[in-house]
Amino acid sequence: MGKYFGTDGFRGEANVDLTVEHAYKVGRFLGWYYGKKNPGEKCRIVIGKDTRRSSYMFEYSLVAGLTASGADAYLLHVTTTPSVSYVVRTEGFHCGIMISASHNPYYDNGIKVINERGEKLEESVIEEIEKYLDGEAGEIPFATKDNIGKTVDFAAGRNRYIGYLISIATRSFKNRKVALDCANGSASAIAKSVFDALGAETHVINNEPNGLNINTGCGSTHIEGLQKYVVEEGCDVGFAYDGDADRCLAVDCHGNLVDGDLIMYICGKYMKEQGALVGNKIVTTIMSNFGLYKALDREGIGYEKTAVGDKYVYENMSQNGYCLGGEQSGHIIFSKNATTGDGILTSLKVMEVMLEKKQPLDQLASEVEIYPQVLKNVRVKDKKAAQEDADVQAEVAKVTEALGDDGRILLRQSGTEPVVRVMVEAPDHDTCEKYVDQVIAVMKQKGHVLQ
Repeated sequence: MGKYFGTDGFRGEANVDLTVEHAYKVGRFLGWYYGKKNPGEKCRIVIGKDTRRSSYMFEYSLVAGLTASGADAYLLHVTTTPSVSYVVRTEGFHCGIMISASHNPYYDNGIKVINERGEKLEESVIEEIEKYLDGEAGEIPFATKDNIGKTVDFAAGRNRYIGYLISIATRSFKNRKVALDCANGSASAIAKSVFDALGAETHVINNEPNGLNINTGCGSTHIEGLQKYVVEEGCDVGFAYDGDADRCLAVDCHGNLVDGDLIMYICGKYMKEQGALVGNKIVTTIMSNFGLYKALDREGIGYEKTAVGDKYVYENMSQNGYCLGGEQSGHIIFSKNATTGDGILTSLKVMEVMLEKKQPLDQLASEVEIYPQVLKNVRVKDKKAAQEDADVQAEVAKVTEALGDDGRILLRQSGTEPVVRVMVEAPDHDTCEKYVDQVIAVMKQKGHVLQ
C-alpha cells in the first residue's frame, strides 16, 4: 500500500485527507499517462460516482484534470463500481474512475482507478501517481487547441450494464417477493430496475439518497434493518448492498443473515454440481469462518486463502484461473461475469441457486455451521514487534494446539492503525474469549500494549 492509495483506492475524509486538488492532479496524471500509453488515439476515460454530496465536487475536479491533459471524460453519473469496470472492458475505454468510499460514512470519499482490463489499477502505476501527487515527478504539459479534452454524457453505458445483468439470469423471478436495501447509495439507480425486469415482486428500502444518508443505519454494514423488513413483509429473500454496490449480504425468509462465506458455499457447491467450478477451488481470505472450510472439506471442494482485500482475492483467481472467490463481508467475484466484486450480480447468482434447486435460502445455508468468533483490536506501540514477539508467538502456538481441529487463532496487523487484531474461532463463545484474552495478556506483560 502506498502513501495515498490503499487496497481499494485513495480514500479519506473529503477535503481533509482527500481534497479537490488531489482529485485534479489524479485526473491530470491519468489523462496524460493513458494518452502517452496509447499514441495516435484520443484518450477516453469513463467516470462513475456514488451518491455522496462530495462526489459531484470530485467528479468536476477529475474532469478538469483529465480534459486539461487532453483526455475525453465520459460521465456515467450515479452508478456502481462494477458497472464502471464493465463499461471500461466492453466499450474500449483506456481507464475508469469510480468516486466512492464504499461502505464508509457520507463525509468520506474515495477515488478508485480501474485499468483498461476492468481490473483494479496495478501498483506500478499507483506508485507513479503518488510521485506526481508529492511533486517528485516532472510537470505534465497542458493540452492546447483541439487537443483539449471534452466531456461526454454517457448514461447509456450504465443502461447497457443493466441490460447485461438482466441477461445473466437463467430464470424468471416471477412470484418471488424480494427485498433490496440499497444503502441510499449507488444501487438505488440500478438494482430495482434489474429485479423488476426479471419479474420479481420487488420491495426496496433505503433508496432515497440525499447526499448525506449513504450507509447511515442501512445497507450491508447495518443489516438489521433489512432483517426486520424481510420478516415483517413476508419476503422470500432480501439483499443488502453497500455504498457503491460492490458487495452484497443476504437475508433468508426468517431474517437470518447469510454472509459472504455462506454465499460462497451456496454458489460454490452449486457450481461444482454443474461442472462449472474451475479447478474445484474457491478463493477466500484468511478471515473466512472456520465453519466454511469444514463445510467445503465435507463437500470435497478445495480453497485458497489470501490476505484481506478483494484485490488479493482477484489476483489469486486471475493467476490460477479460478472462477469464484470473495470475502465474508460480501465482496464476491464471479470471474466469468466480472473482474470485481459485484453486489447485484451476486444477488442474481443466489437467486439462480434458489430457483434451480427449488430450495429456500435458509435451507441452502443450513449446511454450514458458522463457528462463534471473537475479534479484539489491541492498540500497540509497534505492530510488527508485538506480533512477532517470541512469547506472543509461543502463546499463539499453545492456543493452536489446544484448539486442534475444532477452531483457529489468527493475529493480523491493521493496514491503517497501530493495531493488532486477535481473532479466535471455536465451537463456543466462551472458549473464543478465553483464548483471545490469553494472547492479549502476554502482549500486555511484554509491554507492547498502549495504555
